[in-house]
Amino acid sequence: MSITTLTAAQRRSGLGAVLRVSSGNFLEQYDFFVYGYYASYIGRAFFPNSSPAASLMLSLATFGVGFLMRPLGAIFLGAYIDRVGRRRGLIVTLGMMAVGTFTIAVTPGFASIGFAAPLVILAGRLLQGFSAGAELGGVSVYLAEIATPGRRGFYCAWQSGSQQVAVMIAALIGAALAGQLTTEQMASFGWRIPLLLGCAIIPLIFYLRRSLQETEAFTRMSHKAPTAGQVFRTLGANWRIVLIGAAMSVLTTTTFYLITAYTPTYGREALHLGSTGVLLVTLAVGFSNFVWLPIGGAISDRVGRYPLLFLVPVATLVCAYPALLWLVDEPSIAKLLAVTLLFSSFFGLYNGAMIPLLTEIMPPQVRISGFSLAFSLATAIFGGFTPLISTALIQATGNRASPGLWLSFAAAVSLAGVIASRRAGNVPQPGAALR
Repeated sequence: MSITTLTAAQRRSGLGAVLRVSSGNFLEQYDFFVYGYYASYIGRAFFPNSSPAASLMLSLATFGVGFLMRPLGAIFLGAYIDRVGRRRGLIVTLGMMAVGTFTIAVTPGFASIGFAAPLVILAGRLLQGFSAGAELGGVSVYLAEIATPGRRGFYCAWQSGSQQVAVMIAALIGAALAGQLTTEQMASFGWRIPLLLGCAIIPLIFYLRRSLQETEAFTRMSHKAPTAGQVFRTLGANWRIVLIGAAMSVLTTTTFYLITAYTPTYGREALHLGSTGVLLVTLAVGFSNFVWLPIGGAISDRVGRYPLLFLVPVATLVCAYPALLWLVDEPSIAKLLAVTLLFSSFFGLYNGAMIPLLTEIMPPQVRISGFSLAFSLATAIFGGFTPLISTALIQATGNRASPGLWLSFAAAVSLAGVIASRRAGNVPQPGAALR
């Protein structure tokens, strides 16, 4: 059925499903961003050290450790969703994420409960990471399975689009707090306010997600739903596809966390720019991502996935390090905005084509677990540790442009993955139905 033949009621129903399934993804990413934005304050609260740099590194390491749980979540929760259905599985991931978020929001600092504080924070981050391992894949596959013919890339773009709304809201809240609270107040309690606001909307998101309908694609194969053992065996038999998918995902995860979660810390700690200014830059980046993502998805629906997947990594290899060299020569908010908006266009165009391709190359019996594992491996090894690695590179080399080298390396890995995917073949046309 062509998109032009859809009735108004069908279009409203599709829009409602997109909003409901993306709401949980919004909250998950909102909480991740808040942690990244306030990493320096969280470091002082839970990881006290005589060196502020050491406290920041410990905080960023804890931020990154949560991503190490994503592959486990992808395997176990992904297999669960592939067996029981998209709706039930996504409610479970939301519940786990809510518990992790609440734990971080209310745990007393090191000064109150000693070494128990960082341990509890670590546990909360691990639980968040475990749930996130299947959340993104579950949402992406749900959107791919409800997409109208020829619009899969456009539909899938709204999974990441919801994350950009989270970026913008978190940045707006951060900018408002920076304007109202002193540095001492932010370090004492201000950083908890965005987390508590996230906790306050959890009941609404549970209500929205419980109203989801199961996808027709899953219903058609639910009569022969695989056992957990069958899911794991099928996943193991397709390990090459998973590794190719992971390689393709490296650039999108690295770019995303560099220009969102790391930008406030980079702007304040490395470039010594004002907190309000760098948060407003992050707000602009979130809006830019939100615009570019559906454009990338729509272009890939029209011309195919691979043109964008080849061109963007090449452009990143050419531009990433020189752009940061230009920025650090004379840092300013305007130059930070220009560089991050350039990287935002790369992210949106690449991600808009990559996410639907990842759903298309995975075998249907392990579509969520395979997608989730591929993306989680990329996030765990590259994207999630981008703030930590970028900070470590700057401290080890004294070169504030060195994160550009890390981004260039990510682009090279993804370009190799795209070439391998192209050679592997068996990729359906953008307008073809999922298997």
